[in-house]
Formats: sequence, C-alpha cells, structure tokens
Amino acid sequence: MPDTFKAILISRDDDKKQSVAVTEMTETDLMDGDVTVAVEATTVNYKDGLAITGKAPVVRRWPLVPGIDFAGTVLSSDHDEWRKGDHVILNGWGVGETHYGAYAGRARVKGEWLVPLPDGMSAHDAMAVGTAGYTAMLSVMALERHGITPQRGPVIVTGAAGGVGSVAVAILSKLGYHVVASTGRPQEEAYLRELGAAEIIARDELTGAVKPLAKERWAGGIDAVGSTTLANVLSMTAYGGAVAACGLAGGMDLPSSVAPFILRGVSLLGIDSVMAPREIRRQAWQRIGRDLDLAKLKALSTTIGFDGIVAAATDIVDGKIRGRVVVDM
Repeated sequence: MPDTFKAILISRDDDKKQSVAVTEMTETDLMDGDVTVAVEATTVNYKDGLAITGKAPVVRRWPLVPGIDFAGTVLSSDHDEWRKGDHVILNGWGVGETHYGAYAGRARVKGEWLVPLPDGMSAHDAMAVGTAGYTAMLSVMALERHGITPQRGPVIVTGAAGGVGSVAVAILSKLGYHVVASTGRPQEEAYLRELGAAEIIARDELTGAVKPLAKERWAGGIDAVGSTTLANVLSMTAYGGAVAACGLAGGMDLPSSVAPFILRGVSLLGIDSVMAPREIRRQAWQRIGRDLDLAKLKALSTTIGFDGIVAAATDIVDGKIRGRVVVDM
C-alpha cells in the first residue's frame, strides 16, 4: 500500500456551501507536476484564512488542498534544476487557489515554481518569513528602486502587527529606516518596538475622512490594508515619495484623489507576490537571508501543528494573530 498522509480538503456542494475536512491522501491523489516535495513547514497567511473560512473567493478549484506556501525537501524530480534531497521554497503561483497546496504531507508542483532555500535558513525559518515576509521584502525592494532611502525620511508601515507588517518593520529598521508603525492593537507596542519601530501610531489616525492632501508625514510606506488607510497614507506622503501597496485587509476600494500624484509627484507601487518572476523571487529570498535578523523571527512568529491550522485560519481573518504562524508538518 502507498504511504498516506494527512491533508486539509476544502469542498463545495451543489448549493455552493463550503466545507473543510481533514482526510488521508496518497501521492497518487496529488495534481500534475514534475517535482514532488515532502512538506516540512508551512504557514497560515491572511489569504489562507480567507480560503478556509470562505470569506473571500480565494479557492477557484473544487475540491482543493489550501496553503499558498511551503518549505520542504524534494522527494523526486523530472525537472532539470532539482534533484532528490534539494531544499526548496514555494510561494504563490496559484498553489492553494487552483492547485493543491501546502496543507498536506506532500505537494507536487512545477519545478519552475520553486526557489532554493537560502543558506543558513531552515524550513521553519523560511515559513516564519513565508509569503507575508517575502511580500514585505518585495515591497522594500520596490521602495529602494524608487529611491526611498533612509535619508529621505520616515517610512510608514500599516497593519504593522500583522504578518507582512511585522517583517516589513524588522527589515526596514535593520536597513536604517525610521519606521512609523500603524496598528489597531495598542497592546502590541512593545512587540513592534522590539522589531525596530521608532514610532507607533493608532490605526484610527488613518481611518478618518480622506483629504486630497494632508500634512506631509513620511517619505514612503508599505501598506497591507488598502481602502481608506491607503488613501490617507498617500495624502500624507511627502513630495516625490512612494507607497508600496501589497494587501487589502481593510478593503479593495481606494477612496483617494489624483492630488497626491499630480501635486506631490507621489507614486503608488503595486506589489504582486503570486506571479512575480523567478529572478525577482530569488533576489527577494537572498535579501531576506541577508537583511532580516533571524533572531527577530522568534519574536514575530509562533509555531503550531497541523491540527491547529483551521483554528489559526479563523483567528487570522478575525485579526487575532500577531506576526507570523509557522506550521510544523
């Protein structure tokens, strides 16, 4: 008999009612791909929470194993780049949305979706970073390409106690930026300062009525919230500044105006982590290995087992998760 492993499976009935179950699978149940990986660690991202709770249409194939990223060891490969025993990371590419994802003991994927695990980083470390941290690094790199250096002035990070925000604060502070952390959880001030935040502001400062232009407060920012928060951040960005937008925890709308763009020359930088080219992914993970203090990963992450995934998915959507959640598989 082939080896079996646990998997979380999301299904939908004829009335489009969603259900979530833990099942046993074998490698023959996996989808097509040229590399099979033993999943050693994964994580619970906001998108994973939306998929499992059904609160947003993340899942686009039924049934589906959710989980948008993982780290593990290659078991078999028909791809030229990978060999048995290689340590790899996967983020995005529709995994956990249209292709069976990380919440199983095995994953079969396309070899071009994988990147090597950076030297000195464990699978657990990589998932303490995860898609959230990889997205944060993509955002930092975008700000750098736009010329937003520490010398330009403060940078704002919204949703700072969340996954993207926590890693963004840690990276930016290590690179020498004066980080302003915005959060709706004042009890997390000590945590954010430990990560390197120089200032903490209440989320309420960015959720009020949006002015076309407000007082210039920062040279740039990383926003994982969207909606009114992003609109206010843009209105408060200094001349020639830039904001990297990478999330929608507050909504997909953007109740802004053209004023920041045409009167202050502010740039809105869109960040996509799902389909980013491989070379940019490699650069991001190399930078993570260099510019993220791995010691801080312990402060911004907690570890759960496979059986805790569904509960964590609900908690992250309800805003009850601080930092990153690593799943030890």
